[in-house]
Amino acid sequence: MVKAYLRYEPALTFGVIASPESNVCYDPSGRLLLAAALDRLAAWDLKRGLPSVSFAPSSSSSSLAVSCIASSPSAAVSSSIASGHADGSIRLWDAETGACEATLHGHRSAASALRFAPSGAVLASGSKDCDVILWDVVAQAGLFRLRGHRDQVTDLVFLDSGKKLVSCSKDKFIRVWDLETQHCLQIVGGHRSEIWSMDVDPSERFLVSGSADPEVRVFRIRQSAEEGEDWSKWDVLKLFGEIPRQSKERVATVRFNRNGSLVACQVAGKTADIYRVLDETEAIRKAKRRMHRKKEKASAKSMIAEGNEDNLLMSTSHNAVKIWNPSTGDCLRTIDSGYGLCSTFVGNRFALVGTKGGTLEIINIASGSLTEVIEAHAGSIRSIVPIPDEDGTAGARGFVTGSADHDVKFWEYQEVQKSDNDSKQLTVTNMRTLKMTEDVLAVSISPQGKHIAVALLDCNVKVYHMDTLKHFLNLYGHKLPVLCMDISSDGALIVTGSADKNLKIWGMDFGDCHRSIFAHSDSVMDVKFVYRTHYMFSVGKDRTVKYWDADKFELLLTLDGHHAEVWCLTISSRGDFIVTGSHDRSIRRWDRTEEQLFIEEEKEKRLEETFEADLDNDNEYKYGQKDDAPDEGSVGVPGRKTKETVTAADAIMDALDTAEEELKRLNQHKLEEQNNGRAAKFQPNVIMQGQSPSDYVLNVVSRIRPNDLEQALLALPFSDALKLMSYLKEWSTVPSKVELVCRVCLVLLQTHHNQLTTTPAARSLLTELKDILYSRVKECKDTIGFNLAAMDHIKELLAMRSDAPFRDAKTKLMEIRQELSKRSDRPDGNERRKKKKKKTSGES
Repeated sequence: MVKAYLRYEPALTFGVIASPESNVCYDPSGRLLLAAALDRLAAWDLKRGLPSVSFAPSSSSSSLAVSCIASSPSAAVSSSIASGHADGSIRLWDAETGACEATLHGHRSAASALRFAPSGAVLASGSKDCDVILWDVVAQAGLFRLRGHRDQVTDLVFLDSGKKLVSCSKDKFIRVWDLETQHCLQIVGGHRSEIWSMDVDPSERFLVSGSADPEVRVFRIRQSAEEGEDWSKWDVLKLFGEIPRQSKERVATVRFNRNGSLVACQVAGKTADIYRVLDETEAIRKAKRRMHRKKEKASAKSMIAEGNEDNLLMSTSHNAVKIWNPSTGDCLRTIDSGYGLCSTFVGNRFALVGTKGGTLEIINIASGSLTEVIEAHAGSIRSIVPIPDEDGTAGARGFVTGSADHDVKFWEYQEVQKSDNDSKQLTVTNMRTLKMTEDVLAVSISPQGKHIAVALLDCNVKVYHMDTLKHFLNLYGHKLPVLCMDISSDGALIVTGSADKNLKIWGMDFGDCHRSIFAHSDSVMDVKFVYRTHYMFSVGKDRTVKYWDADKFELLLTLDGHHAEVWCLTISSRGDFIVTGSHDRSIRRWDRTEEQLFIEEEKEKRLEETFEADLDNDNEYKYGQKDDAPDEGSVGVPGRKTKETVTAADAIMDALDTAEEELKRLNQHKLEEQNNGRAAKFQPNVIMQGQSPSDYVLNVVSRIRPNDLEQALLALPFSDALKLMSYLKEWSTVPSKVELVCRVCLVLLQTHHNQLTTTPAARSLLTELKDILYSRVKECKDTIGFNLAAMDHIKELLAMRSDAPFRDAKTKLMEIRQELSKRSDRPDGNERRKKKKKKTSGES
């Protein structure tokens, strides 16, 4: 019998508007602001302060963080917005509908820079894998890969109407690339630290680059080949000068405004310096009046704590406590506090916060005020745990605190009323203290209040009787300190999570270790049992949330969504949702769905993910040894091997084998018909669906996505590549497939050039394809040129027939005003009738 579990999926992400890992930019219209919040992308209406268009990824890629954004300067291209993601993929979006037009795979690490060419038809992307890839946005395929940088590419800029590309990197160098010859023209040094951003003014006179250096460097751009005698033959950039910066933080972004009169320099802190581009005379005058300013960067580290009520959620940070509605994600209260490390609710009216300074803060939730601060411990309070009553009511009898001062203290609640007019306020009193020999890292109490477990810095967990505080069990086996633990609702199991990346499941009766599980690839930060079950959730610094069966010791589900270390989690009383808090400054809610979860399917998915992650290293350097660094200014293949490309290559090989078998059967049938005069009726292969062998293979190749085609062809062995090239001559007669035939022929020729030129059977084939493809491409070029000329002619006709003469708007406006003034000077009809009556009466 196969047991099915219920699946958990992300339901809410609140607390993040714009993630610090990604840039922001305007949409092609210039009216909306594009901002990424972790794995989401939205276009914000700045006047209303609300997102107008949401760019939602598919559910399979919902956990991929957006690392960079770019918008096209031309609105004529449908895919006018591009987003780079943490896995290196590039997504093209429609700015109006928010639909994903294509997903481009080429980088092996997170994309770090995106820039559209002035025409909007070409996109350049840089990545942490040190490569730059040029993409054809219209064809949705890669053009070529530029290699040469030794560290992460941080920014990209097009020059000379998109004919040249400038890239900067953390390797402290700027490179200028000629995209027509695909070579590096110039390497510019001078920066003493990592270069983070650069930009070019609209007239392409200056290039500004920023790093962690105390100044911004300005380069002149060569306008023509004849300009200046002091320029080297191939140089495009030349140092013009340096601008001292006001801030000591590194430069995050450098950008010119639309007319090039201003340069904005944003630093990694909270400062943005604005520089005015002046002529030489004004620059000298302004330099004498320059003022220096300094601002300090305030860094914040937040840590999320849990609330034990399903309708309220509490989070603590270094200076504030926030009360949330976990159903809607709305922040209900923000209360100033100390550096909170742990917290708990006392009913729905009060809350307790343990701070890094050892104080215990009592908060009134209704009024949103801090009512009392108690000096509870001499060290940091690491854990606050309510003491359950005999009926299981949490916190009814008091609570327990564990601290770095080696003490575990037991507290009771009291309500005091200072005056007759004041309402009753909560206070606490220390009743007992349990002295330990090491720092207390975590405390957990069994649901019946029978035992208390204390995790110490010496990697051991000690269990005591709650009533007498006598020692009961000693749990040892972790190699590093235990950071979290929890006891199941029936009191039978205790699970401990450690910095050694392991989860250990123990029996509470004898303290025996049932199983040790390598749970996370980094420290386990929190673990919780689902109420009335032996299912449990764990979170760790590896950014994942994992769902376990503690009886069968199996991993049920891995939830990816956070983009930094996950510090803590809490589970609702019914287990229908969980909430996690992370160092990425987000709080995420995960809902249990009605969809059934099967263990075998999840295992297959994990194996597929592992297989796909290893594809980049598998046979990537089949014909040569892998080098530590690429050649200077080398050009490589833009795509990368994925599960889809491997599947596509298998489909092509299967189609070639099927077509070859069908051709053999056809030849055999014709031979029998010639020898015998007649033969049985030929039965075609059902798989081919009535198509000829050539059409069948063509349909299989045509169904492959343009971005995956190149990698699929690279995976073909030479024998299959030769079979595929034999069909190209017939395919070239189809006008709509000329581009596909040229791409296939070019990739196969570049990949198997040496073998093709030494194979006699391939020489004649290449000679025929050379003449045929040249004539077919010329026909397509003539057709496109004819269509462009016709469209220009139609554009001129529409301009001549336009009913809105905007070119002479000023003249037309003056004519309308003069006509209106003349009409206002004329007497109206009533005045004319009065004058006529007076005249007739005078005559009479």
